[in-house]
Amino acid sequence: MEKYRNTIEFEVYGDHALFSDPVTRVGGEKSTYHIPTYEAVKGMVESVYWKPTIFWIVDAVRVMNPIQTETKGIRPLGYNGGNDLAYYTYLKNVRYQVQAHFEFNLNHPELEGDRNEHKHHNIARRMVQRGGRRDVFLGTRECQAFVEPCVFGEDKSFYDQIPGEIDYGFMYHGITYADEAILPEEKNKMTVNFWKPKMEPGGIIKFIRPEQCQYKRYIRDMTVRVFGKEKDNFSGLEEFTEAEVAD
Repeated sequence: MEKYRNTIEFEVYGDHALFSDPVTRVGGEKSTYHIPTYEAVKGMVESVYWKPTIFWIVDAVRVMNPIQTETKGIRPLGYNGGNDLAYYTYLKNVRYQVQAHFEFNLNHPELEGDRNEHKHHNIARRMVQRGGRRDVFLGTRECQAFVEPCVFGEDKSFYDQIPGEIDYGFMYHGITYADEAILPEEKNKMTVNFWKPKMEPGGIIKFIRPEQCQYKRYIRDMTVRVFGKEKDNFSGLEEFTEAEVAD
């Protein structure tokens, strides 16, 4: 598996995870996929470190613990104004290794001056060591996670000895927003992507890039947000001192 020079690797773990299957949400109940979605893992990486100058590509996830589910009765706040229980099915005792790299977001030409690969990579690695820049969640906010540095592929996985691939069928991959659209037909649109993942021996799931998904649905038109100091939505290109970004 190709490893990019600006790759980061970390382990993320928690008591519960909920990578919600949209099909199960009818009636206010939720049930998790057995494996994390690309969108959920990308959200974890962005919680570790993100700037609009870059966008993250998740290369692979390695499932470390056995896949187990647990159902809980939940009273969703504000759901139809009632007091009924909804049943949420979570994954429990989850642990994953994540490998991801970033690329510069060319949809933001106003941030060209911030395209410093060395700086962003050093900050991202420092944020991994500190457990993330923001709170990290495993699919949904009630499933808080913890982040630690690791070397992808090291340590033992429960799925090291599986004889072959495990096919998970048709599955939600993620959303391509206008800010990160690469394909011409996806520019200025919100697009939902689907794919057919497989788990390889070792518990490894190799993700395809969003633009490589064959199954897509265009939701609506949207515009690219413009960042800049004059718009009061970007705090500046140099938020860290020289010591903080140094090796």
